[in-house]
Amino acid sequence: MSEQKTSNAGTRPPTRVSDAFVPRRGLRGGHRQTLAGHFLPRRNLLPAPERRLFTVEEGVQVRCDCHWQQERGAAVTIVIVHGLEGSSESSYVIGTGSKAWAAGMNVVRMNVRTCGGTERLAPTLYHSGLSSDVGAVVNELIAKDRLPRVAIAGFSMGGNLVLKLAGEWGSAAPREVVAFAAVCPGMDLAASAAELHRPSNRIYEWRFLLSLWRSMGRKRRLFPGIFQRPSLRALRSLRDFDDEVTARYCGFASAEDYYARASASPLAPRIAVPTLVIHSQDDPFVLILPETRAALRANPNVRFIETEHGGHCAFLGEANGYDGRWAERQIIEFFRDITHR
Repeated sequence: MSEQKTSNAGTRPPTRVSDAFVPRRGLRGGHRQTLAGHFLPRRNLLPAPERRLFTVEEGVQVRCDCHWQQERGAAVTIVIVHGLEGSSESSYVIGTGSKAWAAGMNVVRMNVRTCGGTERLAPTLYHSGLSSDVGAVVNELIAKDRLPRVAIAGFSMGGNLVLKLAGEWGSAAPREVVAFAAVCPGMDLAASAAELHRPSNRIYEWRFLLSLWRSMGRKRRLFPGIFQRPSLRALRSLRDFDDEVTARYCGFASAEDYYARASASPLAPRIAVPTLVIHSQDDPFVLILPETRAALRANPNVRFIETEHGGHCAFLGEANGYDGRWAERQIIEFFRDITHR
């Protein structure tokens, strides 16, 4: 069995955690888990969405795909945030949303600004520190839809956004926000960017860079007076892309300044709402540094689960009566425990 470590939870997070993660036969190892988790087909159990635009700052909108239970005000609402170059159609978003829907929850699948074919909705770029966008969506759901219980989940970059928001809000979080969850969160951006550039991870880095390059091409065509074609240097590494593109267009002095200001790790001690954080020791490219791990474990409002295996946002185990996507099930169980206490 894989090793599973949890923090000493305080009085707020629930203590029940379902079975420890055991990798599916033949899928032990971070790369195998990551690739299988990405490529194996998924079932979408969600009904057709209501596509809705949210204004997150002046002149900037994001699109969310919303699925409402028959009595939306009586149900818990889960907002799901995807990772780098993902969208509301990312497999882990669909999988988590399907499980939440089956559990009787409303589901809001958020596209981070300019993602999911929404480039024309913002004359700006997204980056890993835009937690305010998530907060704006949640605040509108609370104010306009009068939703009494909202939980927020994020994967990878989305996990960083969610945890950064939780730390920024601290004890002043809206009372309707009942829980947060993050899977493989990129909380230590500089360390993860360096890990992504290792030779064994170049296939992942190239995939991200090519996708980011294409996204920049679409933005240039839509907003030719704002964006210019980056140099080929931006394709050498994610750090180079962030230094030349993200920093330039998003108001940072450099990639290092961006990583320092956008990482959620410094805010971990301020999280005051029940929060679940799941990470795998064999995640190929997202690292959680020892000091961040210690801060998560020291916070009584955080349940930190670290497994020996699971890869990046995969955690693909044996089916055992469900689809085997262990981390997604943990999120739903955690939120259900919080709201049924």
